[in-house]
Amino acid sequence: VSVLEGDSVSLHTDVKIQRDDHILWMFGPQESRIAEIHRQNIYIDAINTIFEKRLQMDNQTGSLIIRNIRTEHSGLYKLTILSNRGNSYKRFSVSVYALLPVPVITRNCSHCSLSETSSNKNCSLLCSTVNVSAVTLSWYKGNSLLSSISVSDLSISLSLPLELECLDDSYSCVVAYSFTNRTTHLNITDLCQPCPGQQQHFQHIFFLNVQFIADHSLCLLQITSRVSISCHL
Repeated sequence: VSVLEGDSVSLHTDVKIQRDDHILWMFGPQESRIAEIHRQNIYIDAINTIFEKRLQMDNQTGSLIIRNIRTEHSGLYKLTILSNRGNSYKRFSVSVYALLPVPVITRNCSHCSLSETSSNKNCSLLCSTVNVSAVTLSWYKGNSLLSSISVSDLSISLSLPLELECLDDSYSCVVAYSFTNRTTHLNITDLCQPCPGQQQHFQHIFFLNVQFIADHSLCLLQITSRVSISCHL
């Protein structure tokens, strides 16, 4: 069972308990008792533990509900059902993950390409996320995966570059666990502009047309001037 911090999770017994049934929930490698139902009475053994004020039991099924779950509640939960109909056992492996941060897309000005400088048609971007573990960071164009990088259990900052032609807004960056994700969509207008400090070149051609009469004929003189301007942004 995989859940996010702050969620509530239910561990289901998949039975309807009878009057004399004994339902017992235990947690961790020490199999510490945390909750039980005996003769239709509910007992929660969570005072002064990590489960204090977080546990509930369904009095019809004996299912265990953990509210506002935290990463320290990750682990193995063991269910024991003692009944006149026979005993049964179940185990639940619960993994609690920290909330995913929203990925941030920025201009990657440390990698401005020569083609960017000359034509401004390419755009070098960087998608980043911080303090993550067991995630995959990916670039998408529409539904097509362009590139991705994964990290295991270490809590680190993660970045993934992308160089593209500034054509449309169909690009997005996704940070994902195996069961959920968060997405940031690229805003081409905001990000695909010349990098600060980058030299940009403008070239303009001016035409001057002059009409005059010579030897009773109407003549046209065209003067062309090419002007080049360099700007530091």
